[in-house]
Amino acid sequence: MKVGLFIPCYVDAVYPEVGVATYKLLRHLGIDVTYPEKQTCCGQPMANAGFEKQAIPLAEKFEEKFKAFDYVVAPSVSCTAFIRMNYPRLLGGKTPQHTGEGHICETAKKCMDVVEFLHDVVQVRQMLGTFPHKVSLHNSCHGVRELGLSSPSEQHVEKFNKIKDLLQLVDGINVVEPERPDECCGFGGMFSVEEAAVSAQMGKDKVERHIATGAEYVTGPDCSCLMHMAGVASKQGLNIQFKHVVEILAAGL
Repeated sequence: MKVGLFIPCYVDAVYPEVGVATYKLLRHLGIDVTYPEKQTCCGQPMANAGFEKQAIPLAEKFEEKFKAFDYVVAPSVSCTAFIRMNYPRLLGGKTPQHTGEGHICETAKKCMDVVEFLHDVVQVRQMLGTFPHKVSLHNSCHGVRELGLSSPSEQHVEKFNKIKDLLQLVDGINVVEPERPDECCGFGGMFSVEEAAVSAQMGKDKVERHIATGAEYVTGPDCSCLMHMAGVASKQGLNIQFKHVVEILAAGL
């Protein structure tokens, strides 16, 4: 099984330690993982801003970089969801002169967030790192409703949480969830720019619910949500820290 590691641009630029932890964790589990150089953005910011056509060249480059791998794994639920949900349409709608004869989208169906890859494909059962702290779990919207990492409350289905399942493999951790566990933190990419006041209030409400659990840390599968909440916490002087789930899974390995 050959895995191509995709590190989204904001992770590369702002949270490189998350990319390092992802690579370290996959190698620890014996995965044949490669980081293809000269990666670029997946195109999600352009598409979300209404400039979808500008995302197509990036989708084509992504396809070329990763089509030879069995799986493409990324520490980002929003980028993974964008690729999986939109690439077949973006690339399938291209004309032959743009895509070449016989071009099809091969990467979308095998692109996975690192949590679902470890939980569903690798099916990790062994104990992982050590993190003796109380941690509040943040369920990012794309992860809940597009990738199925946890059960959406509005569907009234039997509860499950793949993130929590993996965190239980970390020695010393105490995992809790806030009230209204799958409510949005308010980031939403362009939403935080276009509706800044609403976004900030949603973030404040969410951070306060995480703090109410008594947790020392908030964790989740998407740096964008964690970045938003960390910014809110810093501005409000709220005492809580933020770590991506792979940093906790890899801690002490």
